[in-house]
Amino acid sequence: MARLVGKSDWLRNQTIELRLGLNRFGRSPDNDFPIDHPSVSAWHCEVYLGAQEITVRDCNSTNGTFLNGEQIQKSTLQQGQTLSLGDVELLVDSIEVRVAIPQFDFPRPAPPVVLSDGSLLCPRHPKAKVTHQCTHCREVLCEACVHRLRRRGGKVLKLCGLCSHACMPLGGEAKKKKSFLGFLQKTVRLPRLSKAKED
Repeated sequence: MARLVGKSDWLRNQTIELRLGLNRFGRSPDNDFPIDHPSVSAWHCEVYLGAQEITVRDCNSTNGTFLNGEQIQKSTLQQGQTLSLGDVELLVDSIEVRVAIPQFDFPRPAPPVVLSDGSLLCPRHPKAKVTHQCTHCREVLCEACVHRLRRRGGKVLKLCGLCSHACMPLGGEAKKKKSFLGFLQKTVRLPRLSKAKED
């Protein structure tokens, strides 16, 4: 991570690790990095650590902020430069910015229990039998774990409750029994009955 190292005698070899965003320097203890020296103002300067660069801005300090001996109001810091806050000198030791994305380990449920008939019990609902399996994460699910999305004019979309991908029924989709009346409606056309007009 980006850091400054003290060069002045009383601050020699002390390391200041910059944080992402704004870093305030000054004599006041309310600063991010208080520097108790008479030549440093209460709110002396701000160092901003961004993803691409590090900038320093003077906060109207009494004795000024200098970069390699030149007074600045705002400037970009480079590795190897000397940043002076009044009589206090700091070496820009590193300008490397590391942004780490933390990894989260989500607890996985216990494996499903296999019953004597070969069916499985849901790891999240111990009294429910497994009916579906996710096509993406391969997790087994009971009816309570499956999220159903009703689409207009289409079939119900069944989604995994863990990763939201499609899930399929184990053993294939059970076909609905067709009624005799439904069979007749599809195969036989019955004439519409209408009242005969009386003359």
